[in-house]
Amino acid sequence: MTDRQKDPAQAFLSAQVMWQTYSVTRQDRERHNGHKGAIVWLTGLPGSGKTTLARTVELRLHHMGFHTIVLDGDNVRHGLCADLGFSAQDRNENIRRIGQTAKLFLEAGMIVIVAFVSPLRKARDEARSAVAAEDFFEIYCNCPVSTCKKRDPKGLYAQAEKGLITDFTGISSPYEPPLAPDLVLRTGAEPVDQSAQQLIDYLLNQGLKPPKSP
Repeated sequence: MTDRQKDPAQAFLSAQVMWQTYSVTRQDRERHNGHKGAIVWLTGLPGSGKTTLARTVELRLHHMGFHTIVLDGDNVRHGLCADLGFSAQDRNENIRRIGQTAKLFLEAGMIVIVAFVSPLRKARDEARSAVAAEDFFEIYCNCPVSTCKKRDPKGLYAQAEKGLITDFTGISSPYEPPLAPDLVLRTGAEPVDQSAQQLIDYLLNQGLKPPKSP
């Protein structure tokens, strides 16, 4: 039990928190948007190409008429998660917040593309379990650590190997690959355009039909 839960005043206030329903439903928003919402969760080592892939896929979906948003690990740490570090506890909280944020966008009927290392299976599974099974697609950006090191756009692997960065995924902190991802993309071996098209084809095959032209 946390200190907050022990505090009678906090316990009283927590008991007054009620889930509110609204006149406009998710189905109403999806009809307005012209397509179903979904969470597309990209996971993989740092440098595996998640952000580049997310940007490419979003642009193509946008041109097809989908309502989209990208939640990128770096961008979110500038705002929503600016108070978090990189300990195991903080990383789990980081993913919890992103999972709940993605859920809000899903309720708005949008295609939410999440580009996060999200190294631990348990945290990813909890994000998936927060929504219906058909709304969540776990996409594994499979890229060997050797390739990620060669790319190393921020020089983070080099610093981690020198001990200048601790708790760095792939060097001093573990990455747990998905055991049964919905789709595996070989982002270390194929061009981003190829990976992007594979992902879009997969989503279309899952019933995410683009809006009809007026």
